[in-house]
Amino acid sequence: MEYVLVATDSDDLFDDVDASLGDDRCEVGRVNSGAAVFGAVRERQPDLVVLDLQIGNMGGMATSLHLRNEAGGRRLAPQRILLLLDRGADVFLARESEADGWMIKPIDSFRLRRAADAVADGRSWCEHADGRVDEGEPAA
Repeated sequence: MEYVLVATDSDDLFDDVDASLGDDRCEVGRVNSGAAVFGAVRERQPDLVVLDLQIGNMGGMATSLHLRNEAGGRRLAPQRILLLLDRGADVFLARESEADGWMIKPIDSFRLRRAADAVADGRSWCEHADGRVDEGEPAA
């Protein structure tokens, strides 16, 4: 991955993602609202879009669906989307979001790196409340 876009209004979460994924070969950028994702994606065409479920005025689920709608209308290239969930019960929302993968917070560097690599490579990464992870074909 060369560029990852993170959409979160949490400084701590962004710092965790940046520390986990950012290095000499990968830049991690940020927007603070879901509404800002579309413009940022058009501008930079990230290898991966990481969406926090709870982002101010337009949450991760709505943002994921918006990106899918824009790609379906050929107004935007298809994106690889990883959704960060707040709790296990949010898995239902993640399934409806058309994201390629999701993980349940709190995140750790090892899991995030594995999830990000899977989704950026076109595979799914779907965590469940009981700790199981399904990897495989894209979820969307």
